[in-house]
Amino acid sequence: MWPHPVPPISSEERDARLARLRANMDESGIKGVLLGSTESLRYFTGLVWKPSERLLGALITDERLVYIAPRFERSKVETLPILPGDIATWEEHENPYALVRDLLGSRGRLALDEQLPLFAYHGFVAALGVDRLADAGLLVRPLRARKSPAEIALMARAKAITIEVHRRAHAMLKPGIRSSEVVAFIDTQHRALGAPGGSNFCIASFGDATSLPHGADGDPALQRGDLILVDTGCRLDGYHSDITRTYMLDEPTREIERIWTIQKEAQEAAFAAAHLGATCESVDRAARSVIEAHGLGPDYRLPGLPHRTGHGIGLEIHEVPNLVRGDETELATGMCFSNEPMIVVPGQFGVRLEDHFYMTDSGARWFTQPQASLIDPFSDVAPLTE
Repeated sequence: MWPHPVPPISSEERDARLARLRANMDESGIKGVLLGSTESLRYFTGLVWKPSERLLGALITDERLVYIAPRFERSKVETLPILPGDIATWEEHENPYALVRDLLGSRGRLALDEQLPLFAYHGFVAALGVDRLADAGLLVRPLRARKSPAEIALMARAKAITIEVHRRAHAMLKPGIRSSEVVAFIDTQHRALGAPGGSNFCIASFGDATSLPHGADGDPALQRGDLILVDTGCRLDGYHSDITRTYMLDEPTREIERIWTIQKEAQEAAFAAAHLGATCESVDRAARSVIEAHGLGPDYRLPGLPHRTGHGIGLEIHEVPNLVRGDETELATGMCFSNEPMIVVPGQFGVRLEDHFYMTDSGARWFTQPQASLIDPFSDVAPLTE
């Protein structure tokens, strides 16, 4: 039984996605799109499959949806909650790329899922010739980048779960607790709140380890006076949350407080710059301008911001477009981004406040309210009802 107040993605929505893809195919002169065992396969058909050396995916043409599967996996595919379609199978000694070629026919181009492994691309080159192949990413990325109300509702729920997990984790922290204990607690709480896979990832860093954006090796214990950085998320019907909080249990040093305040100002500047029609790189530039105005950086130099300001998010935790220099994509209704202009002071500490926003017809809107206080980070967060 689905335990959440927002519904999963419906078959009707997936049908509409296929219709939009077929319109893009028609405009581009593409006869078929081959999806591998990727998140795009899930996006269009609902089929979730772990990638392997065996080709399993779907061929989409103007009239047909055909699942491609090894013969011995057919019975499993038939039991899964996916859009109705034909199933074409291949035996272990047969060539799955030739099967796709024969289904496509002798004329027309085939666009390949951009996340297919290289060996599969070579298989299609041998079967169809390079001139008949195209990049399906050009057709798919614009569709996936602009989320529907149903997608946004799922991400909003996932993020509400994760911010509640953050609140609970903060309440159980005390000197001597180990990073692994925090990670295990956060996974348990994600599950308790209805994320069946638990934490999709979790970083719990203390002290100077916070200066490493993706955490340090080992299992350190929290010491008095340590800065704490926790970055975690879950998935709901495949859609991600990804929230970072940086705070202290003790009074901060003046330098930690200064850098935390600058990072918060940079996050606010990025959000203020996110308006319809603005480019992704202009949002990144707004955050960096604040950081550089305080004498940090410039560019990716440290102390300063070592990476992009934010990334797209959806069925993948990192999706295009990105809030980064050189990405001239214009912000449009339905696009969703992280906002996390981290500041790193090498060998000492790092501050990352990460929240996400989505674009509406009237501009940017937060999924979760940004952290208001360094030492009282969840005073304004109401408990989530399970």
